[in-house]
Amino acid sequence: MTHAPEPTASVESALAHASQLLSTDPALAGRQAEEVLRVVHGHPVARLLLAASHTACGDPRSATDILVPLALEQPRSPAVQLELGIALGRSGRGDDAVAALQRAVALKPELPRAWLALADHFSAVGDQAAADAAYAAHLVHSVREPALLQAASALQANRIPEAEATLRTHLRRSPTDTAALRMLAETQARMGRIEDAESLLARCVELAPQFEAARHHYAMVLHRANKPAEALAEIETLLAKDPGNAGYRTLKAVVQCRTGDYDSAIALYEGLSKEYPRHARLWLSYGHALKTAGRTTDAIDAYRRAAALEPWFGDAWWSLANLKTFRFTAEDIATLRAQFARTNLSPEDRLHLDFALGKALEDAEEFAASFEHYRRGNAQRVALVPYEARDTTLRVRKAMALYTQDFFRERAGMGCDARDPIFIVGMPRAGSTLIEQILSSHPSVEGTMELPELLSLTRDLRRRAEGEGGTHYHDVLASLDAGAIADLGAQYLEHTRIHRKSDAPLFIDKMPNNWLHVGLIMLALPNAKIIDARRHPLACGFSLFKQQFARGQNFSYRLEDIGRYYRDYVALMAHFDRVQPGRVHRVVYESMVDDTEAETRRLLAFCGLDFDPQCLRFFENTRPVRTASSEQVRQPIYRDGLDQWRNYAPWLGPLEEHLGPVLTAYPAVPADPSLH
Repeated sequence: MTHAPEPTASVESALAHASQLLSTDPALAGRQAEEVLRVVHGHPVARLLLAASHTACGDPRSATDILVPLALEQPRSPAVQLELGIALGRSGRGDDAVAALQRAVALKPELPRAWLALADHFSAVGDQAAADAAYAAHLVHSVREPALLQAASALQANRIPEAEATLRTHLRRSPTDTAALRMLAETQARMGRIEDAESLLARCVELAPQFEAARHHYAMVLHRANKPAEALAEIETLLAKDPGNAGYRTLKAVVQCRTGDYDSAIALYEGLSKEYPRHARLWLSYGHALKTAGRTTDAIDAYRRAAALEPWFGDAWWSLANLKTFRFTAEDIATLRAQFARTNLSPEDRLHLDFALGKALEDAEEFAASFEHYRRGNAQRVALVPYEARDTTLRVRKAMALYTQDFFRERAGMGCDARDPIFIVGMPRAGSTLIEQILSSHPSVEGTMELPELLSLTRDLRRRAEGEGGTHYHDVLASLDAGAIADLGAQYLEHTRIHRKSDAPLFIDKMPNNWLHVGLIMLALPNAKIIDARRHPLACGFSLFKQQFARGQNFSYRLEDIGRYYRDYVALMAHFDRVQPGRVHRVVYESMVDDTEAETRRLLAFCGLDFDPQCLRFFENTRPVRTASSEQVRQPIYRDGLDQWRNYAPWLGPLEEHLGPVLTAYPAVPADPSLH
């Protein structure tokens, strides 16, 4: 029971008591504040405490009704802005919440709660750089231990080795300090040591199950480590306690896009876009999900919303260009050109704008100007992700030396005998999505996406090889016994299970770059089908050159590197044709376009499937498609794309030169593709 305080010092005492109650009994704290307000009408601290009580009790709208006029009366109060930001965020007014929180930290930077809330909001809208900066500020202002304060300051300044050393020294003295464990995990994540970050965060949440910020970080690291099921489990734990948290919901949507649960992800993005209508990056992510689900018109609207909010946002313009069937207007082209005059245009935005304008001018048949923008975009990309062509050549030579006829003869009968996977490999932009769409239109085949699980296996093997003094994962493969080889195949199947949504007996893994790992596939999954998608070298090469990949195709930004990569690919696949004849089925894109039914029948026969006429109506397939060809495979086959490269023939000399005999022999393979 509460009692009305006397209108003197007892008011301050009552308010102090209410403040203490907020963390343990917010409802009682609110009643205490109301008693004060009966005595001292309009008391600002009592109103602030009552609003905080409403927020803590799950009624942020009532809190906002109190805080909005209070903020107008006291515009210089950081405490009011902080509580207003928290209440607005929990009311679903994310953009307004960010503005209030930013006012709070501008007035008083020493507000760790405000910085942590800002980190969550920035994470929710996909601005990870801003989220990282806010989280670092939160650390600086939340720790009091001198060693942790030193480490937090180093993290904020991106002095990662210093932060790591300080934290490791501290943890030797205090090994269960969860704040230090979380900070050390942050250093490991920034250095790309994802396994170490994962281990530290697992220990952190084990010691402190209620440490939500650490669990959120743990879920993000699990996602980066390609462990979507584990990440979703942690996210659900977080959402059970705070279902309205925008950062948690965004991360769930991101992971669900990875696992192919697009309907759920789109619903989450739809809600978030209403909460953060002024954040371009969120509209971009929403557009990506809509595009993959085949909702092209809605995707265009989302991308255009992002570009309207930030006309310099290159990724929004490139995402429109990347729809392939989209055409820019003259007004769009004028807007694109105008952005290059900005003095504060970031390198990332500039390169995306170059690729987008290259596509716009290609459609306008201004090929010389178009190529110049493609060239500029690629030159900027090379500077960000340098590539050494010889490294790929050496990897191919290593594989050719290991995977001989004797190698496979000695291991006959080994591996996991499952027949589930169909691997589609080859050069990107060579027609693999079309093949996938045709196959997945068969009732016995499920299309998934470009699955990263095989690459995860190779990374694990590579780490083991390095620990044993080797340099290639192939070194480990050669030493494995029958049980270990079978385990590799079984592990692949287990990790891909989350991507399978139907009861179809077969599924497709369409990761083109898996051509480098065909030997591993043949060994670990000897009954899997392998399809090689091949396209004219100049058509494929130029298509790569004008494509701005999000990640993973670093060879594609110089015509010379594309030519060498294509030759390496042809050489390795020719090697497997010799040592394991018949194990790989090759689909030549031009043949598929010329006689779709005959090529489809051959393809289905190779996979052990009866012909199904629905495979010829693949464009009616409504499954999600994540690749750059998503719009093209949702319409009947057309010949327009076969010769588009000819418009750029005057500038493709470096590509032709480095393709060498592979170009002149196509579609056949020269006797010696001649690795360089």
